[in-house]
Amino acid sequence: MDADQEKDLQKFLKNVDEITNLIQEMNSDDPVVQQNAVLETEKRLLLMEEDQEEDECRTTLNKTVISPPQTAVKSAEEVNSEAFLASVEKDAKERAKRRRENKVLADALKDKGNEAFAEGNYETAILHYSEGLEKLKDVKVLYTNRAQAYMKLKNYEKALVDCEWALKCDEKCTKAYFHMGKANLALKNYSVSRECYKKILEINPKLQTQVKDYLNQVDLQEKADLQEKEAHELLDSGKNTAVNTKNLLETLSKPDQIPLFYAGGIEILTEMIKECTEQTLFRMHDGFSIISDNEVIRRCFSTAGKDAIEETVCVSVLKLWQAVCCGNEENQRVLVMHPDRARLLATLLSSKVLAIRQQSLALLLQLAQTESGRSLIISHLDLTRLLEALVSFLDFSDKEANTAMGLFTDLALEERFQVWFQANLPGVLPAVTGVLARCEENVDLFREVIYTLLGLMMNLCLQAPFVSEVWAVEVSRRCLSLLNSQDGGILTRAAGVLSRTLSSSLKIVEEALQAGVVKKMMKFLKTGGETASRYAVKILAICTNSYHEAREEVIRLDKKLSIMMKLLSSEDEVLVGNAALCLGNCMEVPNVASSLLKTDLLQVLLRLAGSDTQKTAVQVNAGIALGKLCTAEPRFAAQLRKLHGLEILNSTMKYISDS
Repeated sequence: MDADQEKDLQKFLKNVDEITNLIQEMNSDDPVVQQNAVLETEKRLLLMEEDQEEDECRTTLNKTVISPPQTAVKSAEEVNSEAFLASVEKDAKERAKRRRENKVLADALKDKGNEAFAEGNYETAILHYSEGLEKLKDVKVLYTNRAQAYMKLKNYEKALVDCEWALKCDEKCTKAYFHMGKANLALKNYSVSRECYKKILEINPKLQTQVKDYLNQVDLQEKADLQEKEAHELLDSGKNTAVNTKNLLETLSKPDQIPLFYAGGIEILTEMIKECTEQTLFRMHDGFSIISDNEVIRRCFSTAGKDAIEETVCVSVLKLWQAVCCGNEENQRVLVMHPDRARLLATLLSSKVLAIRQQSLALLLQLAQTESGRSLIISHLDLTRLLEALVSFLDFSDKEANTAMGLFTDLALEERFQVWFQANLPGVLPAVTGVLARCEENVDLFREVIYTLLGLMMNLCLQAPFVSEVWAVEVSRRCLSLLNSQDGGILTRAAGVLSRTLSSSLKIVEEALQAGVVKKMMKFLKTGGETASRYAVKILAICTNSYHEAREEVIRLDKKLSIMMKLLSSEDEVLVGNAALCLGNCMEVPNVASSLLKTDLLQVLLRLAGSDTQKTAVQVNAGIALGKLCTAEPRFAAQLRKLHGLEILNSTMKYISDS
């Protein structure tokens, strides 16, 4: 056997070994191994096809070089090799075809499973997902969906198995880790649950907020579990408070008693609950449901015109809820996550009965003291109704009003509240403007509320376009009124909101001019800091861009435009861009341009127009101001030509065309 034949034989034997391994892997019980083998086989076939095409191409170009002699006879090894490879090729193509067909069937079964899941038919959903996996064993979504269905049926062990299979298909499947975390939490495997959630963060750091919520749930449930163990031990020890709590709840569970029977029992129970253990016993013995599901108590809450006895019952329940929820996050969760109780809490805030209104507010304020409590309020209460109820407190005593606005401030600082606020802005607009209008009457008392609300609106203006001109006009009016405040923080934020809403309507610009906004903003520029100046010059740019009266007033208050020209040297590009725009607008006032001939305004604007600032508005506005300056005073045009400024202006045109 010569060297070439030896080389061909070794190549053939190597192919046989590799193909044999592939066939074994394609018959593996592990879907991941099986899938990889199929992919490798398809890759080999693709390479063979490319080689074949290359050979055919070469044959066309130069047959004499690559065609074997007519008298050559293939060896037995070559015949066997070709037959074997042909068999593998045929088998792989058939497998690929079957896989495509099975993929279609598996997707259809997945959709059927999803429909059943959405309807709450979890057993049917599991059946469809399982049928899909029979068609194709390496579809991770079928495993994660089936795991979720198992979770709904509280079959957490099977859910965990499916999650593990999903991870074999994709080791970075965050959905699998989420379900594993939730299943382990249900099984009280707290440390394992934490690890699952932390793994999500390793895979996708952008899910930090969600992972934080998941980890908080683990901490809260583990804490609640420890509390229940301690409560059981106390109950088994026969301690009076534990036994009495249980016995009193059993007594209160008696139906159809007179309202005062329940009121008296609830008041006694409230006095008994002094520590976490009693709070936990209350929850363990279904205290929340015993109270809220009682028909007599429910009637007392639902009656519009409450008599003294019904009022007593309602107040006693609210005080009890405060006692059992104080510092107990699990009790807070059980109280607020129940839909009927969540609706009741929002309703009671608007009660005409002073004592009920006060106790409802006290309960919600207690919940809002912790991050988890605020999250519960934002996630489960009707926030529109809640906000309207809080506004209604402004009609009552200063103490009540301040407490209600304090609750609003606590909620408004939460990111989730801000997301909700933005999404529901049209519906909450009356309440928001109502808060501002009422708070204006007593700025000293409600300073923090006004400050928070203005900050919230500033963020909304940055994140999204205005919902409507009506919204912008109403908010602008409130901010114009607040510009009369003596509080520097409120003044700055009111100007900040106004700088973002004023341009939405010419009508509100007219109102702003009549309210003396130009004079106030010029005062800001003289005495305010950089932030206040940024807002002030933008407002002036909007006003001077729309009305000649505004341009004339700016000139009257700053005859040589020295204040505005000074802003052109700022490092704040937003401030510089708006100052250039305002200056350009003022050039339309007769004789203003001529009065500036002895200044270096042209050189400064020319430098800005040709600069490489990040914000193109600087170059654009400086270029426009130059054009207006030269139009108003031809001598500036002559200076511009001497400085070869026309070339710079021409280069600025690209920014204007892109604007």
